[in-house]
Amino acid sequence: MSAPARTGGTESAGTDATLNELPLLRRERLWGFWGYSSVNVGLSIATWAFLQGGAVALYVGAEAGIASIVVGYGISVLLVALAPCLPCAKYGIEQFTALRSVFGSGGARLLMITMSTLLAAAWAAVLAIMCGHALGNVAEQVFSADIDSSGIVVSLIALVAVLVSWLVLARGPVSVEWVNRIVAPGLVIVTTGMLVLIFTQTSWSELAAIPPLASSGDAHLDFVLAVELNIAGGFAWWPNVGNLARLTRTSRAAFWPNMVGLFFTSVLAAVVGAFAALALASEDPTMWMVPLGGAALGVLALAFVGFANITSVVAQGYSSLVALKGGGGRLLRRVPWALMAAGILAPAAVLVFFPAAVYDNYSRFVSWGAILVAPLCSVQVVDYFVLRHARLRVRDLYLPNRESCYGFWRGFNPAAFVAVAAGAVTYALLLNPVTYEPAGPFRYLTASLPAVVVSGVLHYVLTVLIVRRRARGGYAPADQLTDA
Repeated sequence: MSAPARTGGTESAGTDATLNELPLLRRERLWGFWGYSSVNVGLSIATWAFLQGGAVALYVGAEAGIASIVVGYGISVLLVALAPCLPCAKYGIEQFTALRSVFGSGGARLLMITMSTLLAAAWAAVLAIMCGHALGNVAEQVFSADIDSSGIVVSLIALVAVLVSWLVLARGPVSVEWVNRIVAPGLVIVTTGMLVLIFTQTSWSELAAIPPLASSGDAHLDFVLAVELNIAGGFAWWPNVGNLARLTRTSRAAFWPNMVGLFFTSVLAAVVGAFAALALASEDPTMWMVPLGGAALGVLALAFVGFANITSVVAQGYSSLVALKGGGGRLLRRVPWALMAAGILAPAAVLVFFPAAVYDNYSRFVSWGAILVAPLCSVQVVDYFVLRHARLRVRDLYLPNRESCYGFWRGFNPAAFVAVAAGAVTYALLLNPVTYEPAGPFRYLTASLPAVVVSGVLHYVLTVLIVRRRARGGYAPADQLTDA
């Protein structure tokens, strides 16, 4: 049976070649090195980088903060740049479609729905509440109002942010591109302005002498906690970058721009956030603007940050919609674009009414993402580069389970799920994602790195000893592999 034919049509706002789950042809791809680099920079200059830096300042000072951000992001962005970026770019395939070679079609769909809904809703809630804080602070400055940061006014503003995000998403990818053309340059200006203002008010020696905002008293443990926080922050890019890399023309263009954008630009923005948090003794980015820039400039910056959070919600939601539309099966493809956007953002509309529980637990939030993504990314790297020698049979990714070499057991690969589960358990044993309390070995190992090692090694062993021996999954020696 051959793969289904490519179809045209514009039945919804979100229908174009990039939303088709079939492999993109070279002529349908958009970006070379510089094009994808600019997209990456625009993606990584985001308001959540300020949240990341503010959270780092809880554990370490300025010098250790720079080191922890560079080390943490360096580790996770490297893994994310390898998988899912390279297989998606090489074959032009949607990132959850690529996962069918690892987890089977049913397993990949389960992961797609879980990550595209839960993580998108959680990020949308965090960013919408940040928007509520920002615009609430604007109201305090302009109207001399006294607004509770955990009160109903912030929740209502956040709810409006979710609704506006839905209105933008409902119009499809054209409006998404338009708003991001405005926001990315604006955030570059805000970030640069913050850095200049910080150093006009505080010297480097003074900044370096400021202690962490919430030190435990154990400098080594605090540093490892900061490194882990940044590893988790880098892994948070995983749900987005595969489908972006799919639009690049070469594998090099898919890999190196991640170092320009997701690494360098994210590191810069997070470092500025950490400096601001230390200088102003607050980890909340919405509390920095007025003290740094004065009332007029601060209000303007706060209003822009509030708007920028809406566009970040839109970017997250759009990535999830692309995944669900492209690989969610016939049922999801029939759901109108606007209705699916509403379904993705609906949980966020509920979460914004618990602003303290969501916004004030950023470290725990990114930890819950890393507990799944770290082992998932490891399994994907081992499967694609080690077990399959960077070769996939593309046609089989689209065939029914009974005809595809990636059918595994009725569309599921238990070995891959066991490996991911083992990595998640390893993570939780080293760093409790509920309390964020580390176990003894954490201070030497982190939590993400052991999870990566355990899941990767276990996936390799289970595949070689069980899956390959039963002729499941299309695993073969390198000299027998062909791209098809």
